[in-house]
Amino acid sequence: MLELSQNLKEILLIGLGGFLGAVTRYILSNTIPVVFEMPLGTFGVNLIGSFIMGFFMYSPLNEIYPQYRFLIVTGFCGALSTFSTFSYENLFLLEKGFIIKVVLNILLNVVGCILAVYLGKSLSISLFGEV
Repeated sequence: MLELSQNLKEILLIGLGGFLGAVTRYILSNTIPVVFEMPLGTFGVNLIGSFIMGFFMYSPLNEIYPQYRFLIVTGFCGALSTFSTFSYENLFLLEKGFIIKVVLNILLNVVGCILAVYLGKSLSISLFGEV
């Protein structure tokens, strides 16, 4: 029988988790309604992804089945919500007592990502015009 390399196994687990996370995100984002012009579907998947990542990273399952981190955390949560990684990293910094780093990380990520979206939009409009 063909023996898969460890890297290939990890890549396949990430791919499977990513597929499942992306499909879950699509379903939930299109099922949960927009209320008061707030994208509650995105908020919902960000909360779910953050919860799953927090649960898995702080559970004994992470130690017992470390290969599942590729499936659940990197793949599923990564495709479902990159906000889950952001949340986990901030909690990690907070638990280490790095309050200023937490505030800085939050500000840099939120402001930086909003700016990046704006810059991407601006570049697209300058290249292709308004759609």
